[in-house]
Amino acid sequence: MQRVMKITGNSQVCIDEDGTQASIPTDDEFLWVDIQKPDEAWLQSLAEEFQFHALTIEDCLHFDQRPKLESYDGYLFLVIQGFRVDWEQLENSDAVELHLFIAPNYLVTVHDEPIAAIDSVWRRIASDGRLSESRGDYMAYLIADVLIDSYFPILDEIELRLDHVEDRILTTGEDVSLEEILDFKRLLVSLRRILSPQRDVLSNLARRGDSLVSDRVTLYFRDVYDHTLRIHESIEAARELLANVRDGHLWSLSQRTNEIMKRLTVLSAVFMPLTFITGFFGQNFQHLPFGNDSLMYAMITSCFVVPGCMLLYFIRGRWL
Repeated sequence: MQRVMKITGNSQVCIDEDGTQASIPTDDEFLWVDIQKPDEAWLQSLAEEFQFHALTIEDCLHFDQRPKLESYDGYLFLVIQGFRVDWEQLENSDAVELHLFIAPNYLVTVHDEPIAAIDSVWRRIASDGRLSESRGDYMAYLIADVLIDSYFPILDEIELRLDHVEDRILTTGEDVSLEEILDFKRLLVSLRRILSPQRDVLSNLARRGDSLVSDRVTLYFRDVYDHTLRIHESIEAARELLANVRDGHLWSLSQRTNEIMKRLTVLSAVFMPLTFITGFFGQNFQHLPFGNDSLMYAMITSCFVVPGCMLLYFIRGRWL
């Protein structure tokens, strides 16, 4: 799917949902081309029109790039990533990759699946073309700002769920599987793997002296970079919380094992004198000492009295 937004000199917005008007804008115009699920032939025609380097077109056909920023003749090529979380099955969560071609009077965005940040900025600019300031670097900032801020609700939800898991372990004693804890660990590892290089990319945009990024927009990117640092700190805090949850899970398993061993030990201690009594009085040979009925009754009585006394002793000693 391709769509084109053209903003004229008087901030009038013209939108072509079919993407047939993707051509170099004039000096008093600004053009935003948004491409979802790019077609190779369409990308090649766009590359010929805008003089994009072949390497950037190849990257747009394979969505497996790390966050990066590259400078070419007349434009910047930026790769940043959002994140999509499947809360029902955390193992299905994955990064959402976005490629941007940033030039003074146009912006080209390429992505493989719908991105909420793109749709949000598209609606804002469509309602008021003045918000774009008719500059590619400022438009890239608007998208990056929404995309990075989308991480905050994800991390808030992760911390909330980890707190709930910790309460289940320590307060209610509810059984928590190790697989559930490892799913959160893999999720945080994926987030950290994305945010670490993305933080460096945004740092470059926040301090570079490139003519394609004005000093004014650099200040805005500095704010996005600050948000990235906060997200990275939140990820580290969530990792520490996850470590506490894991330790609590292991402690719970250890306590359960100790409780089982304690019960088995008490059971063995109770049956040990019974084994001795029945073994002694059950000897099968002639001239058995104490071979009279009264001692037989004493044996039976002791089989009840001795275990009862031992259980009472264990309870008074708080073993049970």
